[in-house]
Amino acid sequence: MDPKHPTPPPRAEETSAWHALVDGQLTPAQAQALREQLRDDEEAQATLAHWQTQRQRLQALHQDLLHAPVPDALLAAAQRATDRREQYAQWWRWGGMAASVLLAFVLGWTGRSHWPAGMSGQTIAAGQGTTLVAAEPAQRFAQQASVAHAVYQPEVRHPVEVTAAQQDHLVQWLSKRLDRPLKVPALGAQGYELVGGRLLPGDTGVRAQFMYQNGAGQRITLYLGALAPSSPRPAGENKGGAPRSKETPLAAAPATAFQFTQEGPVPGFYWTDGGFGYALSGQLSRPDLLALATAVYQQLNP
Repeated sequence: MDPKHPTPPPRAEETSAWHALVDGQLTPAQAQALREQLRDDEEAQATLAHWQTQRQRLQALHQDLLHAPVPDALLAAAQRATDRREQYAQWWRWGGMAASVLLAFVLGWTGRSHWPAGMSGQTIAAGQGTTLVAAEPAQRFAQQASVAHAVYQPEVRHPVEVTAAQQDHLVQWLSKRLDRPLKVPALGAQGYELVGGRLLPGDTGVRAQFMYQNGAGQRITLYLGALAPSSPRPAGENKGGAPRSKETPLAAAPATAFQFTQEGPVPGFYWTDGGFGYALSGQLSRPDLLALATAVYQQLNP
């Protein structure tokens, strides 16, 4: 290199090629061609040697970490992130299922006037195993509770409108909107603490949802609101005169009975009392949900 005529600084595209050479990202032919091009350029050779030394030092700086076991805390965090992504994917799938349930209900409800007499409240075959059902008010209530749980349970930043820190305000607000004095069950003995609550629409007026969470992040929701009164019918018969199913309620109390519902991935128990509906939903086993529903009922009806 002539000292009186130093090599000008490399252009950006040349610098990129030099970095690729040092990082081993060029093909053998490309690397050989670039080395031949820079063979007589001492400044370029010095720059490449400097970069190569830096790269080797950086690689050696934490070489021991490459063979060290991954910390348990990092593995746990990665597992939680994976579980959360899988959960979100599941709820997106459930969103489509909920839309299908809603569509089936709307079609069944709008078409009920065209059904033969005595078939209201019974299952109508729709082909390929699909059924349309004219649901009773309590069944519709349970479906809406499941959809509300599916929508708000995954929320991270805004799972509720009013948090448990303002429980008094929450109860007063929802009691006023539902026109009924409400009580928030305490489930601390069962391992669940109140997260908060929100106001939701319903087909017979407004509804309330209380959300609880345990130490593992598992959430359950209590959904409640007024129901449209059902038509009275003789004991032992379903609507339309059909015999009552042999299946008996899992638990009973005056004017109410627990019923199990499985809406997609969201199981739950629901019951009615004096024209008011309650539904407890969560991704728990049936016995665990029943125990929680029983605790809720006992506190609401001391």
